Amino acid sequence: MATTLSNAQVEFRVSSFKFGSTAYHSPRIGSILVDDQGSLKMKSEKISELTTNRLSVYLRCLNTLSGAGIKSISSQALAEQFNLNSAQIRKDLGYFGEFGVRGLGYHVEALRQHITKILGLDKPHRVGIVGAGRVGTALAHYKGFGRSNFSVVALFDNDEKKIGRRVGEDKVLIHDVKKMPHLVSEEAIDVMVIAVPARVAQKVLNQTMSAGIKAVLNFAPASLSARLDVKVKTVDLTTSLESLSYYLARPQMSAVTNHRRKPKVEELSEINEREW
Repeated sequence: MATTLSNAQVEFRVSSFKFGSTAYHSPRIGSILVDDQGSLKMKSEKISELTTNRLSVYLRCLNTLSGAGIKSISSQALAEQFNLNSAQIRKDLGYFGEFGVRGLGYHVEALRQHITKILGLDKPHRVGIVGAGRVGTALAHYKGFGRSNFSVVALFDNDEKKIGRRVGEDKVLIHDVKKMPHLVSEEAIDVMVIAVPARVAQKVLNQTMSAGIKAVLNFAPASLSARLDVKVKTVDLTTSLESLSYYLARPQMSAVTNHRRKPKVEELSEINEREW
């Protein structure tokens, strides 16, 4: 493995790797940028939220392939199996380094680990939820967070009838929202979910930011103003439903269905022979 040092930045270039019992060699199979603390660094281009959203989709696909025992895959095969765009896959991954080799494709497990680290999912994230109503408690019951290294560790509410109760299989305690600043520090919470009525959502966001939270998932149907150093992502179910209503009202605009049969996972080894 050759190492090039430049401005406290290290670029790793892998010259060989092994799939099963077969060894492959290439001058540039994969390169990723890391700083001198070992943290991943991306290229100078600004990475859009759409790109990071697609990385999450790629990771889900790679998890499926890994579970099926697939060792390598081309971008074309990956695109065909999961209804993606092969050129977009290569472009998105190119922001973070070089992870494939022409004619051989991507090493599934290695790429899965790289994307996991790029998305910051190689370390656990502790989640708090403000609002112990139907949405908040439903999220606390959701079992899927653990697969992505998220765990709900606290709920907050101002209803005295709810405070002190426990929710879900993990028996997550509902705390008085006034204790949020203390508990954010004590529980090492780094992501907060807002699940309160729209009229109080901005106030809750302000409290959340004051407690030191930098990442917020908002379920309130409201446009919120946050500091530049705080990322707020809003999930607006009503807007999504209204978009579907627009689609139904104009059937002539329906997308043309592609009737080609998707290849089965076990057929991917044959497709991998194509140029990725």
